[in-house]
Amino acid sequence: MKLVLAGSARDLIVSHSLSVRPLEGCGLIAGSVNDGVKKVAKAYVLKNLDQSRVHFTVDQREQLSAVRDMRALGLAPLGNFHSHPDTPARPSEEDVRLSFDPAASYLILSLAGPEPVLKSFRVDRESGAVEEEPIEIGEG
Repeated sequence: MKLVLAGSARDLIVSHSLSVRPLEGCGLIAGSVNDGVKKVAKAYVLKNLDQSRVHFTVDQREQLSAVRDMRALGLAPLGNFHSHPDTPARPSEEDVRLSFDPAASYLILSLAGPEPVLKSFRVDRESGAVEEEPIEIGEG
């Protein structure tokens, strides 16, 4: 499956993650799925309650508010994003362990190098399988 990410959503993910560095930034992504293509129209920034540089827990009230907004806009929840301030853009053991939906896209933004690197993954925690999804930046 391919993921098409609106440029505005990508920009929000990057700017938020840079603004909270050295802590992990996190949030949700929403859009639609058609013919094997996930189109991410909007990203939702959520507070990292853990205030940690190695893991995150989202604020459930903010998460509920984001889901309500998705429904009001006719968008479907497609997954989440978080940043890795010091490590590559790949799921950690904890990321795999906490991945509950094998259909969800898990976006990880690495801030470890000179330029941010954003990748998307699908994770099946039962089997431990991790598959990278290609990302294309679209309009919006």
